[in-house]
Amino acid sequence: MYHHKCNMEIKILDDKKNKLLIEVKGADHTLCNAIKTELWNDKHVKISTYSIRHPQISVPQIIVETDGEESQKNALINAVQRLQKNNSKFKKEFVKEVR
Repeated sequence: MYHHKCNMEIKILDDKKNKLLIEVKGADHTLCNAIKTELWNDKHVKISTYSIRHPQISVPQIIVETDGEESQKNALINAVQRLQKNNSKFKKEFVKEVR
């Protein structure tokens, strides 16, 4: 069985009142897109996007803006926790069906 070891480094580049810009070294389009999409499920999120300028040499950046009712850091943490929970459920179902 293949296990992917995750070596991510997260660096806050900009943390303003309602806007957060982070760099996520070690992330790819799949992870960034999942986080971006999950952030849109939060009613307080006004902007959720990411960019990877060059796939081989650029570090992905995620931008989150909220309406101020919830901090952008909390919105991001909650989105990642929901993804982790959903991924765990998916993994259990998948393994159960494949075995």
